[in-house]
Order: sequence, then C-alpha cells, then structure tokens
Amino acid sequence: MLSFFYCIARYEWFMAATFFISDLHLALQASDVEAQKLDKLDVLFERIGNEGGTLYLLGDILDYWLEFHHVIPKEFSRFFCMLSSLVQHGVQVFYVAGNHDFELGSYFTQSLGITTAYGINEVTIEGKRFFVAHGDGLGEGDTGYKIFARLIRTRFSRFVLQWLHPDLTIGFMKWVSQLSREHKPTNSSFEVDRLLHFAHSLRAEQEFDYFVCGHNHVQGVHELAEGSRYLNLGTWINGNYSYGVFKEGKFDFFDL
Repeated sequence: MLSFFYCIARYEWFMAATFFISDLHLALQASDVEAQKLDKLDVLFERIGNEGGTLYLLGDILDYWLEFHHVIPKEFSRFFCMLSSLVQHGVQVFYVAGNHDFELGSYFTQSLGITTAYGINEVTIEGKRFFVAHGDGLGEGDTGYKIFARLIRTRFSRFVLQWLHPDLTIGFMKWVSQLSREHKPTNSSFEVDRLLHFAHSLRAEQEFDYFVCGHNHVQGVHELAEGSRYLNLGTWINGNYSYGVFKEGKFDFFDL
C-alpha cells in the first residue's frame, strides 16, 4: 500500500530546491574514503542549508542500520551531527529506507526531526507528481530478499537484535550487508532492468511525472510514457559524488 508525503515548496526570493541522494553506504569503505564522502556531504548540506530546500534520502545512506535503545555506532557520529544541524536550519528531511536499513526508528523521528518511510511513496513537489523509493523489493522476482526483509523487520527480530550486545549485532549487520552484495550485485543487468520495468508498469497503471530511486548504483534517466521519467540517483561508493535537484519544474544531476 502506498504511503504519502506532501512537500509544499516555499517561495521566498526564489523557489527553494528539492535535493535527492541515495546509496552513500557510509562506513563501508576505508577511513580516508569515508572522510572524503563526509567532506563532500558537508558541502552539499551547506548548499541546502543556504537555499532552505528539502532533502530526500532514498535509502542505503548508511551501509547498515538498526536502532538501539541507548547506543549509536561511532562510525556515524559525524554524519548525524551534520544531519541534525541541517534540520535545525529549517530544512525538511525525508528518509526512505533501503535494503541496508533494517529499521528507521525513533532516533530519526524524535531526536533528529526526520520523516521516515518504507517502500514506494508519493510526493507532490511544485505541483508535479513524484514516486520516490529506494528500489529494493519492487517489481517481480527477488523473492528471497522480500522474504528476508519481512523477517528482519518483524518485532521479534528487532527485539532479539536490539538486546544482543551492540558489537555482536553490528557485526551481524555488516555480515548481512556484505552477503547482500555477494548474492546479487546491485549494478547487475537484472537489477537495472527490474527497476526500469517496474517504472514502466507503474506508469501504465497511473499517471505521474517522475519515478526517482537508487539501489542498483547505476545513475540514469529514461523516458517513460507521455513525458514521465525514470531517474536513478546512482551511488557514492565509486567516487562519483552526485545528487539530484528539482527546481522550477526541472530535474538535474550535479556532481560535487
């Protein structure tokens, strides 16, 4: 079932932009690479803060995440400080969970002031109809992952993982993240075609202007029926620090 966000652009001296990023996979790579990602993200957040826009995080921003009651993995401390500062400057932030986000709990909503969601979501921006999603589990196939995602996000599974020692749970989550990459590389032709086919099938059922996602790590733009477009944001793990911007009726990609 679709859930719904409604984003109303603010008009000041200019129309504020809406920004999109996905698949940073923070804490995946070597420390120097991770530091560079955060440096680039700092530049982007400064731009968003100055312009007063809206930010959509479309999944797998972190390479693993499960919320604990009293513990935050130290690998994400700088990122969360940056994110908190962005929200405090009046920026609306929406986080759509990806397949590496086992649970987005109250820390995001209550402590950071971020709206969270799962699956595919409808968004209205500047009068245009968007569908935004990470991209995992959409369309036909990938039955094994769909079953796993349902199991790992049950209340019982979350209870067990949250009450284990954090070092054990974090080790487990890192192992599952690596297993996911080995099981089905995200940039495989299957994943690229699956998401595009899903966008085509969705457009055949209902009208929209943009379908925006990530997940397969392949940045791309494809025309759908009657002017609708499929947009994939790509990834930051290959050194291409790209992001999408929708402003004044136009969607563009930029690199940092």
